[in-house]
Amino acid sequence: MRGLYIGRFQPYHLGHQAVLKKIAEEVEEIVIVIGSAQESHAPDNPFTGGERVEMIYAALSESDMRERCVVTPLQDIKRNSVWVSHLQSMVPSFDVVYSNNPLVVQLISEAGIQIRKPPMYQRDLYSGTAIRKLMRENGDWAGLVPAAVARFIEEKGGVERLISVSKSDSDPAGDSF
Repeated sequence: MRGLYIGRFQPYHLGHQAVLKKIAEEVEEIVIVIGSAQESHAPDNPFTGGERVEMIYAALSESDMRERCVVTPLQDIKRNSVWVSHLQSMVPSFDVVYSNNPLVVQLISEAGIQIRKPPMYQRDLYSGTAIRKLMRENGDWAGLVPAAVARFIEEKGGVERLISVSKSDSDPAGDSF
């Protein structure tokens, strides 16, 4: 049986890793789908689809799940009525979808595909929003992501990028000419 786990993974964190381990107890293979893959260089989506693929594979390489997972990006189409068929045409086949996103749950259910809501793992601590906030504020974010992901973000200058794209043109801390 093959499960599909979808998220934006901005960034991939230990909460995602815990959910993935739980899913791995239920299925033989997992398709990890990076949603909104076309989004990048923005406060809510600082990393590119390719960077997110790399960070997830880096984290998986330090776990025992690497051989059971395939990671694939998926661009949004902004047409919810055909989103499931778009998903099915762009990723490997799957038997069950794991998501807690209300829209994804609704669309997958309407398509007659089995959906499971995985348990959230310390959501107040492990959330992309909270981690990006810590990154912008020079907080201790690195302990909330797998070590390989922290190294990847640091090597790519991810924190600096996030801080930069979070500024506005009226920000007094921004560059002036």
